[in-house]
Amino acid sequence: MKRVLALTLVVAVLLAGCTAPLQTAASDGSTESTISVSAVGSVSAGPDLAVVSVSVEATADTANDARAQVASGVESVRTALSDADVPDANVTTTAFGITPVYNYSRGESRVVGYRAVHSLAIETAPDRAGEIVDISVGAGATSVDGVRFTLSDERRADLRATALDRAMTGARADADTIAAAADLSVTGVREASTSAEFVPYPVARFEDAAGGGATTIQPAPVSVTATVQVTYTAA
Repeated sequence: MKRVLALTLVVAVLLAGCTAPLQTAASDGSTESTISVSAVGSVSAGPDLAVVSVSVEATADTANDARAQVASGVESVRTALSDADVPDANVTTTAFGITPVYNYSRGESRVVGYRAVHSLAIETAPDRAGEIVDISVGAGATSVDGVRFTLSDERRADLRATALDRAMTGARADADTIAAAADLSVTGVREASTSAEFVPYPVARFEDAAGGGATTIQPAPVSVTATVQVTYTAA
């Protein structure tokens, strides 16, 4: 009976140490208290980059004719964008393909033409997104595949730093509260880590260019969120 009782007590102590935020750890013979907390910091700002996705599509009797028509359309779009002061480096190809067009009849299929598609991504300032849509469509783009608002690398880094700072401030406040409740004081940081940032794409409000008017797209703010896990020492 004594051996069973001793085993039960050890298991109970181990389980308690795994669930409590305030823990003690024996390392070099001394007993050190630690407090583990997790906190989230977030910051919102307007996007500083818009990516407009458009495509030029054409169908012809031969693959080469379809390709030529698409090439002409893409060249017209690129020229119109360049005339509107969009740098060539900001217009990149995201997809290109030529596929047969089949006609299915009586259980048989035969090629009746070829379809070519060339898709472009155009980076621009958020307040020019609607203008870029209109320029692209007017120059020959046959479809607008979407408008995405996001952050440039520099702006993303700045906002992430702010989010991390807020997360660490929140973590320290929680640790101080826990320590005070246990009649302790935080003495330092044993370890800290962070998870991947979360940057949702903002939802944009789209107004159609009815009656020949310009397309207007209003983006919502972008939020950057960072999570930290920090283990503090306390005494």
